[in-house]
Amino acid sequence: MTKTILVVFGTRPEAIKMFPVVHALQADPRFKVVTCVSAQHRGILDQVLEIAGIVPDHDLDLMRPDQTLDGLTAALLTGLGKVMDAVQPDWVVVQGDTATAMAGALAAYYRKLSVAHVEAGLRSHNIYHPWPEEVNRKIIGTIAKLHFAPTDVSASALLAENVDPVGVHVTGNTVIDALQWVAARIAAEPSLAEGLAEIEARFAGKRIIGVTSHRRENFGGGLENIAEAIRQIAARDDVALVFPVHPNPNVRKVMDAALSGLPNVAMIEPLDYPHFARLLSISEIMLTDSGGVQEEAPALGKPVLVMRETTERPEGVTAGTAKLVGTDVERIVSEIFTLLDDKAAYSAMARAHNPFGDGQTARRIVELLANDG
Repeated sequence: MTKTILVVFGTRPEAIKMFPVVHALQADPRFKVVTCVSAQHRGILDQVLEIAGIVPDHDLDLMRPDQTLDGLTAALLTGLGKVMDAVQPDWVVVQGDTATAMAGALAAYYRKLSVAHVEAGLRSHNIYHPWPEEVNRKIIGTIAKLHFAPTDVSASALLAENVDPVGVHVTGNTVIDALQWVAARIAAEPSLAEGLAEIEARFAGKRIIGVTSHRRENFGGGLENIAEAIRQIAARDDVALVFPVHPNPNVRKVMDAALSGLPNVAMIEPLDYPHFARLLSISEIMLTDSGGVQEEAPALGKPVLVMRETTERPEGVTAGTAKLVGTDVERIVSEIFTLLDDKAAYSAMARAHNPFGDGQTARRIVELLANDG
């Protein structure tokens, strides 16, 4: 008998980390795969769906301007609940820490459906950093039957919370599967990532720093500090910063006010996945408050400076691939300049072992689902 798997996701990062699982499930005759997107992000989600060749079976289209977390959560619970009632899946698979993942797990629990959690067990141990993602993960961890932990550290966090060890499996992180997949696609079809050619030509001879910043907990003063740090870094003649600016107006208004017109800063629209992979490859350093970049950049040997006070991915810090620098202007600038000017410091981070996976995570997840763990 085939098992019906309902795969639920809604944001760009979820789509990146879920498409290898969807591909692996679709290729396996043991499963009937049903995909449901909430479109918690819309345009940047659709970019990933297109490159991955995934046409959702259900699309809730829930993105609204400036919607509240409680309003979004209510819409997710009712919308996903209706899909689950129609599909009657054997498993509901969610990923990560978003409102979509949390509501998907909760809606499944209300129906006594089995939940599998991709990228389980990440903990910062501070419920407001990252906010609300830390609590979203803890809620999912309470509900899920299968926990696909990317590392031993994340598995240990689950066990420390008295999660049943039978359901906890160290699988690696699907983001490495996705990055390897898209790198192979770009190698076969270079036109997929040629849209940065103009920026590469403009900044020829300069050392490129890739920037991403969108964390809710940095809204306000944190983002203003980040913008000021970027402005100071850009004063160096030998560097250029490429910054795909998140569409959230809380981010855009700050960055536009501080950085518009600076010759060494390219503020560009959000990149599709192939172009983001290209940005990783051409950057010497990634400066970010994102979670996923902490996993992706080390796979390409790129040091990551994390503009947060805590991280739910401490493995990167322990391994030396990432460093927490917070949002203090002087700290950010100083740490960037150290990596630019100290070859030994740069090499120590660039050569550190990436602890997040080997590109076989989706295959392991499929086997665990086939055997109910």
